[in-house]
Order: sequence, then structure tokens, then C-alpha cells
Amino acid sequence: MKYKINLFGVTRDIVGSNITEIQMSQTADVQAILGKLKADFPKLQAIKSLLVAVNSEYAESDLILSENDEIALIPPVSGG
Repeated sequence: MKYKINLFGVTRDIVGSNITEIQMSQTADVQAILGKLKADFPKLQAIKSLLVAVNSEYAESDLILSENDEIALIPPVSGG
């Protein structure tokens, strides 16, 4: 299955694009997608509070994904 992931902030900088696609051999959950992204882009492992949104809502790690889901990596936000 192919999943398209939208990237923001530092995740976009690490990957070098605002969208990436990954291929999984079977249906995956959020945790598997995050693990694959961290394996493909090891610098993502340094981000301690990386969140995943699916269809505009924060997702739990065990949420099963479909190819049509809108997936986004949400890095920590700082500012003031």
C-alpha cells in the first residue's frame, strides 16, 4: 500500500520536500508508518514529540490507515 504524508516545519526540512510517499507491504497503522519514516529519514528520530494527524485529527499509534487518508507529520511548535 502507498501512503502520502504531508510534512511541516523541521520534518519538511529533514525530508527535503513538503510531501513524501512510502510503500508498505500491507495495511499499516500510525506506528508502522512513523517507524518507516524514521528508518528512511534517521534525523526524524531526534524529534521527541512528533505527532501524526490523520484526516485533520491527531491520531493514536494503533489507528489503521487507508491509502486515501490524509496523513501529516506535526513537529513541535515553538515561539512566543
